[in-house]
Amino acid sequence: MDREDDFDRGVKNRRTVLGDAWVDKSLGNANAFNADFQSLITRYAWNDIWGRPGLDHTTRRFLVLGMTMGLARWEEFELHCGAAIRAGVPLAKIQETLMQGAIYCGVPAANTAFKITTDLLREHGLLPGAQSLAEAARVATHRTFSTPQLKLALQGQGTPVLLSHALGLDLAMWDDLAARLAAGDLGAPHEVLRYDHRGHGGSAAPSGPYAMDDLVDDAARVVREWGRGPVTWIGLSMGAMVGMGLAIRHPELVSKLVLANTTSLYPEAGRAAWAQRIATVDAEGMAAVAEMVVERYLHADFRAAEPAATQAIRSRILANDPAGYAASCAAVAGVAWQDRLGEIGCPTLVISGARDAGAPVAMGEAIASRVPGARFEVIAEASHLSVLETPEEFEALLRSFL
Repeated sequence: MDREDDFDRGVKNRRTVLGDAWVDKSLGNANAFNADFQSLITRYAWNDIWGRPGLDHTTRRFLVLGMTMGLARWEEFELHCGAAIRAGVPLAKIQETLMQGAIYCGVPAANTAFKITTDLLREHGLLPGAQSLAEAARVATHRTFSTPQLKLALQGQGTPVLLSHALGLDLAMWDDLAARLAAGDLGAPHEVLRYDHRGHGGSAAPSGPYAMDDLVDDAARVVREWGRGPVTWIGLSMGAMVGMGLAIRHPELVSKLVLANTTSLYPEAGRAAWAQRIATVDAEGMAAVAEMVVERYLHADFRAAEPAATQAIRSRILANDPAGYAASCAAVAGVAWQDRLGEIGCPTLVISGARDAGAPVAMGEAIASRVPGARFEVIAEASHLSVLETPEEFEALLRSFL
């Protein structure tokens, strides 16, 4: 007969969550006075509650952190927070739990929770690097004054650079590059502006479909409201399409142009594929296309080597409003700048990825051959999101161009 009872099952859960060292200490130090209490919490808390199938252990960890914050049970908070860190629970999710607690438990409670967690991270050698809030480094968020309202992020001081993201992502795609540009790691320091295109992230999603000219009009509004033009425009994929249109239709707003992993015109078969993607998203939502998009954005070797980064991209794609995404797909499908590329008069760098199936090298060559004086570069180990897959190579090209 199996002799395992509720106590034994509770001990297993307790070890899984808190670790062997803590459980051995608690059980080994039991005495005639508190043994019944240890048995009680092991059977009822750790078996009957932690053993219930309705929530996974990670979710229960977050609930305990929030509840102990609210009750100011800081010894219990420290115990469970340290156990979560040792178990490899993502730091970003612990951070979000404490941020949520700042609203529902109060800022003083969150302040104590962040201090305890910071001390634990330092103790385990896991404390992230510094993130200065000094004026030159702080990321300030705004909204455009005009409609549709667009979410903006601004940081740094110096010559103006605007970063424009790919379809289905948002301004966070540029976090690392924006910080390095603002800090002067790629040459002179820059004032860096990013924004979420309409239908994306924190920006408004007016009813669609959108045209590429709509996105270009948005870009012109952003630069004019910023008041720092002409700017160096760095765009990738859809963001580069918008940059081409801005340089053609509003040349006074662009001083330099970087066009990465993009095209100026899709063949008929490509436009048909976009129509199919729009129909799929309209009928089935983002989940129906998310994996296909991830596979086109990131090559298989990167996905295998960087699962966390891959999951971050997947999560961002899944978080899109389907209507806004589909409306933006219509704008991308209709891009048609090829016959007007000769009108671009500013210095231009075109970057392609040798492993890019969505915007192959031939598409980059076609752009570079039509833009007067354009420089063309190919990154051998990049597919579509070259700034994420090969950041050092991407930054090296920017450094020499800027």
